[in-house]
Amino acid sequence: MKEIEQTLKQQMPGFTLGNEQSWLVEQRYLVNDKIYDDSTIVRKQNIRESSKKPLAVKQQRQGWYLTPNPIHAGVRKFISGAVVVLLVTLGYLFIEPVLASIGIPGIGTSTVRIGLLDYPMLAVLLIPLLFFPLMLRVAANLSDLLQQRFFLKSSPKDPIVKLLAEPVAGKPLEFSIEMEEIRDDWRNISITWRVGALPPSRSSLFNALGRTISKQPPPGLTTELPHHWDVGLDDGTGGGEDAPMEDREVKGGLFLRPMRAMEFGEKKTIASGAMSLKEPSLDWPGTISSDLIRIHWEMIVSIERETKGNLLWVMPIAVSHQTRTASIPVIPTNDGRTESDSV
Repeated sequence: MKEIEQTLKQQMPGFTLGNEQSWLVEQRYLVNDKIYDDSTIVRKQNIRESSKKPLAVKQQRQGWYLTPNPIHAGVRKFISGAVVVLLVTLGYLFIEPVLASIGIPGIGTSTVRIGLLDYPMLAVLLIPLLFFPLMLRVAANLSDLLQQRFFLKSSPKDPIVKLLAEPVAGKPLEFSIEMEEIRDDWRNISITWRVGALPPSRSSLFNALGRTISKQPPPGLTTELPHHWDVGLDDGTGGGEDAPMEDREVKGGLFLRPMRAMEFGEKKTIASGAMSLKEPSLDWPGTISSDLIRIHWEMIVSIERETKGNLLWVMPIAVSHQTRTASIPVIPTNDGRTESDSV
């Protein structure tokens, strides 16, 4: 038993994020095919993972990013309301003959002739309600494409960030930052950091479920999306709806996708000299970059602009683990869409 404890002292602590009734991300050790509880083991030093960054981090979570047109978020809410109105209307049209038979007059049940066919008045009124948000979405996508083209022609210089102490989970982040370039239309510049769980790689997920990657995917996963530029940038859970239309010249895209489970630390306006950001309030582990489990930490510089929305600069951070196990009863989650990110 002592040999096991000595070996585990050299390994990163286990952790349990969430629960089996909701979302669960867990790493435990097996000894002789039995789960070994390492919560009583206290490491003498903080352990940092030495694995390479996943491809999704290299190409989708570092560098400069744009924020999508706010019309996207508004249209999604509008469509939800329009669908409810449509379903209520269809239900009313279905029971309207019954209501008429008992003497209750109908509303909007008269017909409108278009060409050689007659259509219910309510249906004619609702069709524009459904097509209008789709046209707005197309216009917003075109606006995003133009914004990306303009940005690629004159992207700003990267900030210079220096870490003043080893980043450790559960402790404040000590650093300094220098903006190499500040443009005339930039206003407030703030900085924050966050941690979250990235989706596992598609291949590891298929292996864990006993599926062949070339066959039909399991429930909840789409087939491989042909418009993605590199294998490994899409796990199949977004359905192509996690980000607006993106310029294909940039591998990984120019829109930062929020992590499905994540939490922010402190947010401050940037200043010269040493800075400190308080850690996220929940008990997260350090960085993990395996194919199946990915705990990711990143620093985000948010630049408010007069027009065109906020500009984001992202830097991944290799954060060391605490000397003990980490546990979160319920992890905070979101829908994973770019326009819902609250950076």
